[in-house]
Amino acid sequence: LNQAKFSPAVFVLRKNIGFSMKIGWIGTGVMGSSMCMHLMKAGHSISVFNRTASKTDLLVKQGAKFCDPKTIAKESDAVILMLGFPHDVRDVVLGNNGILAEMKPNSYLIDHTTSSPQLAKEIHDCAKEKNIFSYDAPVSGGDTGAKAGKLVTMVGGLASHYSFVESLFNVYSIQVKLMGGPGCGQHTKMANQIAIANNMIGVVECLLYGYKAGLDLPELIDLIKNGAAGSFSLQNLGVRMLKRDFAPGFYVEHFLKDIRLALNEANRMGLSLPGLSTASVFYNSLIQNGGAKDGTQALLKTLEQLNNIELPKYD
Repeated sequence: LNQAKFSPAVFVLRKNIGFSMKIGWIGTGVMGSSMCMHLMKAGHSISVFNRTASKTDLLVKQGAKFCDPKTIAKESDAVILMLGFPHDVRDVVLGNNGILAEMKPNSYLIDHTTSSPQLAKEIHDCAKEKNIFSYDAPVSGGDTGAKAGKLVTMVGGLASHYSFVESLFNVYSIQVKLMGGPGCGQHTKMANQIAIANNMIGVVECLLYGYKAGLDLPELIDLIKNGAAGSFSLQNLGVRMLKRDFAPGFYVEHFLKDIRLALNEANRMGLSLPGLSTASVFYNSLIQNGGAKDGTQALLKTLEQLNNIELPKYD
């Protein structure tokens, strides 16, 4: 990859006239598949890998090439990760067969996984030694945001090459912001998840209270979503709760991972976060009762069980 040829300013100009990059995407799950598809539709040449190969089928049918991670690393101008857990990121990037050892100088490593800020810093330092530009860039918006290309992308890394990766993120994001140096994207996502975790408890308690008070719950959501109680979780996930639709837009097991990462970082900072600790207990209980692969809105079932009630299903 020629650094002058692919300077940020030149890339932005060429992208606007249809320039295509070679992009490798590792991790095509609930959100990653949609994000990758947006890049394909923008005209980029895409190579993909997923441990469950069938999850790449739709992308391959649309023109993506299925490759092993080592080949992706060798051939790509930018490699993008969307994995499940920090240990997955460490293994894929820094493990015995890690991609960092195979990547070209002056290429880009982008991690959309919600992961450890400390790991993001470690990867950045290792990448810097090879003249590879590393950015931690977790996203928020769930499956609906990924499909619509309206994610919020929180970026950590060096400002010097940010405009290059920002051009990619803008393809599937409604807002993108560089929040600071390496690890700051992950710290921003921790703050995001803290707000969501507490809000999810509030949404569930709101619905349980409304039910016991005899209120029409769809009408309740339709009304209060327009006031101070309004939130993404209420308007989108609250409706799914009423339909008893617990299909994952974001897996419970991944959300609990995020909560625990935030609690670990808070502990390192000397912070007490009782609301997040409570959410951790509830989501852990949900997993213990078989809800690991449910969507986060399945928190309803845990609090129903706590109160010995079950909401009716609304069509």
